[in-house]
Amino acid sequence: MITDPLFYFFAVPAILIFGVAKGGFGNAIGVVAVPLMALAVSPMQAAGILLPILCVMDVFAIRKFWRQWDVSNLVIMLPAGFVGVLLGSLTFSYLNEAHVRLLIGCLALVFALNFWLKSESSTQQKPNYIKGAFWSVIGGFTSFGIHSGGPPVNIYLVPQKLHPTVFMATCAVFFGITNYVKLIPYFWLGQLGSQNLQTSLVLLPLAPIGVSLGYYLHKRVSAQKFYRIFNFFLFLTGCKLTYDGFVLL
Repeated sequence: MITDPLFYFFAVPAILIFGVAKGGFGNAIGVVAVPLMALAVSPMQAAGILLPILCVMDVFAIRKFWRQWDVSNLVIMLPAGFVGVLLGSLTFSYLNEAHVRLLIGCLALVFALNFWLKSESSTQQKPNYIKGAFWSVIGGFTSFGIHSGGPPVNIYLVPQKLHPTVFMATCAVFFGITNYVKLIPYFWLGQLGSQNLQTSLVLLPLAPIGVSLGYYLHKRVSAQKFYRIFNFFLFLTGCKLTYDGFVLL
């Protein structure tokens, strides 16, 4: 178990932020968790510690949004997400973290800016197999490395203008199942060693607290405000990931 107080100084807010993201404000803001924890430990160790906690959060999130997800989207997204996880597993040893952060950061910025600049009367998009599969593969791939699958998946889902509860429920199921699938390659690659698991256990009580807080806020924010807040955080996330990518190049 990690005993460094500096680690917990960064890890506690990181986990609470991810819980709020899963509970009601889109997984995009959760991508700050690994970079924040990485200020005290390596990014890969941070990802290993975080995964079991995310799996517990997913159970709470799916329960809160039970049966409110969009099945037509999940049928498209889940198989593609598994492919993304497989690609992440196979390229784990060769993955350049800087390139991944830069790519996702730029995509997040483009999407957030497009949301603000486009006309409010733009057409509501429908589930699309090609778009859904493409972004879900990228989401599964980036989720594997640094748990940052939110922006790619949101680029596909947000233009559909789903009700915020349906949006959150669909994300909860997609990332919940994907995270449990990730347990297999994480164990195989040594990311779930005794030290990481013990540290995860210490931080585990924060999981339901973060999700409950996010759900509480989610039920009290209108759909219009939800997407405005979501895209604000997506823009901040894009700035952070793009900056980190350039610094690490």
